[in-house]
Amino acid sequence: MKKCGLMLAAVCMLWGCSEMGTAPAAKAPAKPKDGELAYPADYRTWPKFLSEVQRPDAKQIRELVVNQVGARTNQGQMFPNGTVMVMELYKAKLNGDAPETGADGKLIKGDLAKVFVMAKGDGWGQDVPDNLKNGNWVFSAFGPDGKALAEDFTKCRACHAPLAAKDFVHRYDEYFDKRMAR
Repeated sequence: MKKCGLMLAAVCMLWGCSEMGTAPAAKAPAKPKDGELAYPADYRTWPKFLSEVQRPDAKQIRELVVNQVGARTNQGQMFPNGTVMVMELYKAKLNGDAPETGADGKLIKGDLAKVFVMAKGDGWGQDVPDNLKNGNWVFSAFGPDGKALAEDFTKCRACHAPLAAKDFVHRYDEYFDKRMAR
């Protein structure tokens, strides 16, 4: 019995010592600012928002997904706090300077260039000038490897700002129209 007690004490001491130099896990800010969102590693398992969005002007193809919180939203509603949307930007394959197209006339997807994340939370996104406020949305950008990129998020905000009636979400109606057709 004493051996068992000594063994237990030794294990507890070793466990305690091994934890002493360990830093606490990093916490996300309570109200993240642009550029402070975490990379959602599992986003490729999320429901599609829109697929193969063609942007010949930018020589890009975009893939968009939304987490389960946002996917429960109905047309005409604002997305709830906790919604996260991810937009993958793929370079279009080029033939010289011109984007290549397939037999269907669509751009051919090349390499993943960037991953943009847009997330909504109570009181988020309020630390920006009034003309750049997008409700409670904040933005972050990542490279194909998932590492954060330093971006000028005023461009994101300026592009989304005119969409207040659609909760600052591009292609809001297209998403719900396609979802209803499924």
